[in-house]
Amino acid sequence: MNRRTVVAGGLAAPALAAMPAAAQGGGKTFVLLHGAWHGGWCWRDVAEVLRAGGHSVFTPTQTGLGERKHLMSRDITLDTFVTDVVNVLEAEELEDVILVGHSFGGLGITGAADRVPERIRHLVYLDSLILEGGQSPFGILPAEVVAQRRQQVQEQGQGIFIPPPSPSAFGIPDGHPGAAWVRRRLTPHPVGTYESPLDLRNPVGNGKPATYIIAAEPLYGPLEVTRRWVRNRPGWTVREIRTGHDTMVTAPEETARMLTAIG
Repeated sequence: MNRRTVVAGGLAAPALAAMPAAAQGGGKTFVLLHGAWHGGWCWRDVAEVLRAGGHSVFTPTQTGLGERKHLMSRDITLDTFVTDVVNVLEAEELEDVILVGHSFGGLGITGAADRVPERIRHLVYLDSLILEGGQSPFGILPAEVVAQRRQQVQEQGQGIFIPPPSPSAFGIPDGHPGAAWVRRRLTPHPVGTYESPLDLRNPVGNGKPATYIIAAEPLYGPLEVTRRWVRNRPGWTVREIRTGHDTMVTAPEETARMLTAIG
């Protein structure tokens, strides 16, 4: 049976000293993977809190996004995204990793667990999309979402990319201090990663311990099919954080505390 924990979200007073010191629980290694239209930049505040607690943190950016937007191509697929993650784990010689995937980043961490499970300690799906082997994002997302994004690709994305939505689509209110920061940094997302299947040789998670964190206020509509799947997943831990989809922006301290308690 899944275990469920609820954590209050929202804006908390900055208090880096409130994070448990590494000496209290031992320093951990985190690899934080962003979602669609984002980049490693989105983890800035969460990474700061984790590092202040004595943990090692890596925040790679997937091909074609963020500071790697110059690599945008119709040839970018989910396999590219998985290889991005695996290459970071191998190039940095990382082991015993807590691998965190936010939103679309859940696909990259699932693929990495399939390929290099020996490097991973725990998988954390932070309000993530989850696919089983052979599925594609456009194959399981709501039909109206798929139709809208395909239209955007044709009308605005040159047949190559999906233009970024407003930060409010990620649960960041227009008046939030992080909204303008996110709006400036969002970049188009390669449509090939939505159309291509996730290649897995093993079941999702490949036997690694896994935690799914639901951003509950408000719920992110496109993930309803994943939330139903997770609730029926034996052995997984399910938690909730009371903030919007981009928890690393709207509740970085709470997000960091939840991650530190895992694994």
